[in-house]
Order: sequence, then C-alpha cells, then structure tokens
Amino acid sequence: QVQLVESGGDLVQSGGSLRLSCVASASSFIFTNYTMKWYRQPPGKGRELVASITAAGSSTVYVDSVKGRFTISRDNVKKTVYLQMNSLKPEDTAVYFCNANRGGRLSDDAWGQGTQVTVSS
Repeated sequence: QVQLVESGGDLVQSGGSLRLSCVASASSFIFTNYTMKWYRQPPGKGRELVASITAAGSSTVYVDSVKGRFTISRDNVKKTVYLQMNSLKPEDTAVYFCNANRGGRLSDDAWGQGTQVTVSS
C-alpha cells in the first residue's frame, strides 16, 4: 500500500510563496502509472481540486482561482509531486492534500494526510 507524505505547509504573509511536496513512499509503487493531484480544504468548507498533472507530466489542469499563481510539477525519479504557490492570498488558507489515482478507479486511489497552509493578510 502506497503512503503519500506531504510537507511544506506553513504560515506565510499575503503575497508570499510556498512549495508543497508529496512523496510516494512504497518502493513497489509505480509512480509513473498515476495521475497526481493536489486538493485543498478551507476551514469549514468542502474539499476542492486545485491542480492535477498526468502520469507523464505532459498535461496540467488548474482551478480558475489559482491559474497563473500555482504550478504543479512532478519528478518521476524521486516519486514526488510539487505545488509551487506564488502570490498567496488569505483565501488560499486550507489543508492541502496530495492524491494519486490510476485510471479514475476508486480502487486504485491514495491520499496523503494533508499539510496546513495559512496565509495572513
């Protein structure tokens, strides 16, 4: 069973930057088979998809609210996905979760434990 471990969350001022990382720990996990996604859950709200990147890293998708500010990338050798967040706003405050999914199947899906990002105004 793969374990996804996020890191990089912190308290930052509005306009600042952070880079989140998510590492897949299981040696048997074939990272290149999986689409990787970042979700976030603001306080008192539901979880929303922030960004996704295909298995080969050739295509990315972003929610409108982060376009031009956030960049998702992956290193398939290190089995790591990143989320570079620039020009942070207080409304970006949330717990950020990493997700790995293969083929859209619920049976082949894994989540990290989340990392807290807090943006002060």
